[in-house]
Amino acid sequence: MSTGTSVLTPGDRGREPTALGSGGGPAVQTLPTGGVFAALGTSPRGLTAAEVAARRDRFGPNELPRAGRRGLWRDLVGQFTDLFAVVLLVASAVTFLAYALQEPRDVGTLQLAVAILGVVLLNAAIGFAQEYSAERTAESLQAMVPHTCRVLRDGERQELPAPDLVPGDVVVLEAGDAVPADCRLVDAHEVSVNNAALTGESDAVGRTGEPVASSPVLEARNCVFMGTDVVAGSAKAAVFATGATTEFGRIYRLAAAAPRQKTPLQRQVALMARRVAGAALAIGAALFAVRVPTGQPLVETFVFALGVMVALVPEGLPATLSVSLAIGVRRMARRHALVKQLLAVEALGSTTVVCTDKTGTLTQAEMTVVQVWAGGVSHAVSGVGYAPVGEVADPGPTRDLLRAAGLCSNARLVPPPANAGGHHPQPDHAGWRVLGDTTEGALLVAAAKAGVDLSDEEAAAQRVAEYPFDSDRKLMSTVHKTSDGYRVYVKGAPQELLARCTAIDWRGVRQPLTGELRAAVTAASDQLASQGLRVLAAASRPVDDSHPAQHEAERELTLLGLVGMLDPPRPEVSDAVDACRRAGIRIVMVTGDHPLTAEAVARRVGIVRQPAPAVVTGTRLDELDDAGLDTLLADSGELLLCRVSPEHKMRVVTALQRCGEVVAVTGDGANDAPALKHADIGVAMGASGTDVAREAAVMVLLDDSFASIAAAVRLGRSVYQNIRKFLIYLFSHNIAELVPILAATFAGFPLVPITAVQILAIDLGSDVLPALALGAEPPEPDVMDRPPRSRRERLFSTTVMGRIVFLGGIQALGVTAVFFWHIHASGIPYSGFTDDTIVYREAITMVQAGIVVSQFFNALAVRTDRQSVFRIGLLSNPWLLAAGCFGIALMAAISYLPPLQALFNTAPLDAADWAVLAGFGALLLAAEEIRKWWLRHRPRSSTGGAG
Repeated sequence: MSTGTSVLTPGDRGREPTALGSGGGPAVQTLPTGGVFAALGTSPRGLTAAEVAARRDRFGPNELPRAGRRGLWRDLVGQFTDLFAVVLLVASAVTFLAYALQEPRDVGTLQLAVAILGVVLLNAAIGFAQEYSAERTAESLQAMVPHTCRVLRDGERQELPAPDLVPGDVVVLEAGDAVPADCRLVDAHEVSVNNAALTGESDAVGRTGEPVASSPVLEARNCVFMGTDVVAGSAKAAVFATGATTEFGRIYRLAAAAPRQKTPLQRQVALMARRVAGAALAIGAALFAVRVPTGQPLVETFVFALGVMVALVPEGLPATLSVSLAIGVRRMARRHALVKQLLAVEALGSTTVVCTDKTGTLTQAEMTVVQVWAGGVSHAVSGVGYAPVGEVADPGPTRDLLRAAGLCSNARLVPPPANAGGHHPQPDHAGWRVLGDTTEGALLVAAAKAGVDLSDEEAAAQRVAEYPFDSDRKLMSTVHKTSDGYRVYVKGAPQELLARCTAIDWRGVRQPLTGELRAAVTAASDQLASQGLRVLAAASRPVDDSHPAQHEAERELTLLGLVGMLDPPRPEVSDAVDACRRAGIRIVMVTGDHPLTAEAVARRVGIVRQPAPAVVTGTRLDELDDAGLDTLLADSGELLLCRVSPEHKMRVVTALQRCGEVVAVTGDGANDAPALKHADIGVAMGASGTDVAREAAVMVLLDDSFASIAAAVRLGRSVYQNIRKFLIYLFSHNIAELVPILAATFAGFPLVPITAVQILAIDLGSDVLPALALGAEPPEPDVMDRPPRSRRERLFSTTVMGRIVFLGGIQALGVTAVFFWHIHASGIPYSGFTDDTIVYREAITMVQAGIVVSQFFNALAVRTDRQSVFRIGLLSNPWLLAAGCFGIALMAAISYLPPLQALFNTAPLDAADWAVLAGFGALLLAAEEIRKWWLRHRPRSSTGGAG
């Protein structure tokens, strides 16, 4: 590593992105602020448009290299390394060898070898196409969550996509922001940065804008780096490296080379594949050993055993599985839930507890000041949202309070974009938004409604210092230079601020804060909070110094008043909460707000229904040891955790997991990242959340709504159920293919009731497409009326195996009966049958057609676990009906078209034959409906997840 980062030097862009500082100039961290701007070819106003264009051409976009993705040909080759594909490839090769050794050679053996190879190739093509499509979809969905940053260009503050940054840009950083590039700080106010992504150091480290001695760049206290996040403070910084030339880019390239870990679901499927392949080989070998002593030709016996093995291998399973998961991801995205890891799709179905914050998730995240309390009098505020339209009743006494609160804010109101004529819409039109904290935005709007022009106030009272808000002291302070000297403005939690006040502005007169007045303030705060309002207090005091110590600035304050603001609940949240309750999912509100505010909102959305829920504050959590916390959380009653810090949130998540819960956690701030990463499902806010939270989470809510969590859980449950449905579908008909062969073997019939080529036609014609359609099955109506499935439940549970045997057994009995009924009805002795006997050809045609027809009814039967398929509607999955009809049409073609008759050794069936087969299929559906009726009417098991 170099000891410093040198400044911009001329040179053409080579194969590797050129780092700012590829030459031998002085290290940027050693330069004073003016020297930094000069060395980087920029200014405090940022770059001009022309300079940005030139540097973008030279340095390229500010993006990390894409993860080392295998080439397309490697992805295609990978389709042939699946265990099922390997087994079939070996089978095809051995069959080719058997054809070469036969004397005389049987063209049927050659057809079988070609057919097996063709199925492998077609399955690989389907799997490759679907995985490629799923990967492209995932990439496009990731792009739906923008990564933006604030930058100064031509003196104007702009919000731009992070990839648009170039070396020399001047970015604006605030608490909660992810650092978009490697930067040198030029103006820093109490900045702390979490460098864990680079150094592994978990504690935040302070940063300064002053020059430091030459040292390794990672040790420079005036530099911040891509991939880290700002924990506290605010700053301006000049970019000196972008994209792959950043320190994080170097580490990212190393991390991208690491192999991707398989999810538990993938490991279960791999284990299942090994077991199925082993069983297929064992059964094939056993039948080979049984038939050899009967005098059958050795090669023909081997081909027969090979056909049995092929019958047991579900060739389309890998492609079907990947497509089902991809469908689930797409459906969740349409419901505004972006799932970044397939593991999350699986885990969503077993979520038992949701720890949700309040603001923006349960509410609309459009804070609106509705009450201002000043000097003992409450003033109503009209208007909603961020448009500065409305008024404050009798605004005079409130102006000092709202002026102080507005000056002690970092947010900015952004008007709607100008229309084609260059005019902004009227203020009452939609489109106003807040750049920064929404609470501060509401204060700015209230100040405007009271007639306070904050632009003029900021010009008259220039900010010279800031003590950012932190979760420990729950305050924010700023120091301003006014015509009367320096003055501190403070805003924050009423309890914290009131403890630091010694005076109060009471109806325009500064008075000592007596016990009586202190009680009046506390009562007013509680009264506002009881209405579900978020309450902030504001205070001020004069100081002698432009940079007083924080404890000095925040003592002996004069209280100016209280502000009550409302973030209305989202209208769709109540129904989502009801759905979670029915699904057996416990909802715990975890918020930093006042207990009264939290309880009011919780009652509005239905999280709290009891008269006295358990309301626990962060202070109380600090007093509990782990055993006490476990006891508190083990109580399944209604629980609100209020005035909690990020450390509290992390501890609660850990305790719930210790109690065996599967925990989903919502969060939007940088401080939520530890809890989001530690949770089973970390859910970040896509619209209002920070980049750090979005990176830490495995699911991002694009609309920030709790209702999207409930919808995602519903879809997650349906994805897991759909996987089990097509597993039942795929494996049940294998029994129908195997049992007739076993029956013929032990009955002494010299030929097979179904050939390997016919089995491959079934697997291709009536397996893959309906299984894919089952993967797209919509959620069952009662999917959210079931308890969460156990985390220990396996795909091949007792219930799943029972349904496979039940449905497969019915199919097997039907096709075996049809085969031997047709053979015996002919009156021909077993020894008289050959491959060319028309009765034998008709019999094996009926076996193949019987499996195809029964699979059509089987697909309908497995669509639901407990509900009648007639209740959800036979036509509600048209893709499944189309896939089943395609399989039957293909079977008809095999039966009637001479070229296909020659290939499959089949014969035409008459209407009576089809009627008999349809009757057996309908019998299967009827039997499954009776089983479901019995399940619905028997006492309900307490075990979740039963099929």
